[in-house]
Amino acid sequence: MGNARNLADNLPVEGSLSGRNIVTNGGMNVNQRGNQTGLTANAYTTDRFFFAISARDELVYSVEQSTDVPSGSGFANSLKYTTTTPESSIATDEYANIWQKIEAQNLQHLAYGTSSAKKLTLSFWVKSSVTGTFCVGIYKDDTTAQIHNKTYTISSASTWEYKTITFEANSLSGGAIDNNNGIGFYLSWHLASGNNFDSGSSTSSGWANYSVTNWCAPSTTDAVITTTNATFQLTGVQLEVGSQSTPFEHEPYSVTLSKAQRYYYSWVSSGLSDNIYIRSPYSTGTPPNSSASASYTFPVTMRANPTITTTYNFSRFTASIHNAVAQIGTTSAGNAYAATEWQADAEL
Repeated sequence: MGNARNLADNLPVEGSLSGRNIVTNGGMNVNQRGNQTGLTANAYTTDRFFFAISARDELVYSVEQSTDVPSGSGFANSLKYTTTTPESSIATDEYANIWQKIEAQNLQHLAYGTSSAKKLTLSFWVKSSVTGTFCVGIYKDDTTAQIHNKTYTISSASTWEYKTITFEANSLSGGAIDNNNGIGFYLSWHLASGNNFDSGSSTSSGWANYSVTNWCAPSTTDAVITTTNATFQLTGVQLEVGSQSTPFEHEPYSVTLSKAQRYYYSWVSSGLSDNIYIRSPYSTGTPPNSSASASYTFPVTMRANPTITTTYNFSRFTASIHNAVAQIGTTSAGNAYAATEWQADAEL
């Protein structure tokens, strides 16, 4: 009876036992874009996670998929951010955060904007070379822009710590999330915020209508962004309905990959045998008034018509979408072109 009781304690209080994690790739297992260094602008990291900065004037950073994980946790990978050149200070108009944007039609079960709205519990492992109080929040733009932030503390430098945070139900007027393939809300870990973004009223106690000044209110540490070689890592990210956390929902790599490919798909040839060959021109005409065309079926239905880039004979072209076909203009008639890469981007 004791074992059965312990098992029951770990079961969610509502909803199905599978598919309860609203976040995609919370174990950081999928990294289609690869590790990136020397960055000075916004960039995707491990799939579905994005590092956003505003008004930077000094920051240079790297993002990578790391094998440094909590001991015995069952995870193989983490997202690792590193500051290589810091901001000397955070100006009033600067911010930096890691976020994942969640598709609106995947959030309808939260019943936001009604008396039946659900609480959400976020759990994650975090490791940083910087200690202090940090902010994590949910921002919703549909109907009426609203926000709910919470704080958590990193107590020990360069040590994995497990955090659980419950966000209150959003029953506010204007809280509804549109049922479409747009952005439902942002889940954001704030790493720095200037006075323009954190000087407003704290939303730690519950949802409130958004204003720029409470983007990261209450104010928290900026030291990850202002410290040379500072690091910040995440893994085991789970966001689920209810007021309690449950064990992380590990899923097969193929399942996580297919979820990620709805938003971004990267195909790289493994050799001549699987290259895609296109002959130009597709129809009569004199270049550049001719084109080469090829159709390709993506492994999953993408969220929207993607923006496609591809590599032909190691020269990069930008492709456009026309009736779900990528069309690449050419300037050389009668030649075959080997497609060695595709990148299709339908991110939110």
